[in-house]
Amino acid sequence: MPKPKSASCIRFAAVGDIHVTKDSAGSLRDFFSQASDAADALLLCGDLTDYGTAEEAHVLAEELGGVSVPIIAVLGNHDYESGTPEKVTEVLTHAGVRVLDGEACEILGVGIAGTKGFAGGFGRGSLGAWGEPAIKLFVKEALNEAMKLEAALAKLRTQRRIALLHYSPVASTIQGEPLEIFPFLGSSRLEDPLLRYPVDAVFHGHAHRGTPEGRTINGVPVYNVAKPLLMRKRPDVAPFWLFEMPREEGSVAPATVGGVEVTAAS
Repeated sequence: MPKPKSASCIRFAAVGDIHVTKDSAGSLRDFFSQASDAADALLLCGDLTDYGTAEEAHVLAEELGGVSVPIIAVLGNHDYESGTPEKVTEVLTHAGVRVLDGEACEILGVGIAGTKGFAGGFGRGSLGAWGEPAIKLFVKEALNEAMKLEAALAKLRTQRRIALLHYSPVASTIQGEPLEIFPFLGSSRLEDPLLRYPVDAVFHGHAHRGTPEGRTINGVPVYNVAKPLLMRKRPDVAPFWLFEMPREEGSVAPATVGGVEVTAAS
């Protein structure tokens, strides 16, 4: 474990929707090195590959070779496209990435619970398990992912906690996407475990045209860190979200990276 970069806070660099292809070789090493230099850990929020192939995963693993801090990831829907998400996980795990699928881990005293999540809609617009078997299977998948998140959160005994997802648990961070596809970008069923097991922050991706920041019902900050979104919203800053957590109880003033304020938990 590398030494912390700051005596007063822990920094996490978070990004999702990298969509690595076989032609991405050599194009991301500098980006990942920037994130590694800025943070104590790198969080990857799914859609790490474009078609979920082992070849793409190997390219990503090579691009991550210069990262000197722990890497924690969840998979996204694109990582399932070829039907072999276990191959993607295997390649990344061999490269030192901790891929979470309903599990939890601890980095510098901060607990991280992660799972992919699933679709289904939000609030009163959530799809119900009624009617055709296909609908019931769809809802079951959403419930299973929510249960995975809850099980992972329940395992944590740390005071500080982060939830890592691909799909959004709230509608606020997908604002900007076409209304017609809202139900396919996340599910408020993922928010329920976050209300029972409060966290300091939630990170997700998937919504490329969404909104970078939102909150759960109980006020927990939720960050949409899809790389295409961050590139568009903050073109003058490296497209990862830098999140700070103070090492001691109490608040810490926001820091700046490239002249842009970064968030501090309190």
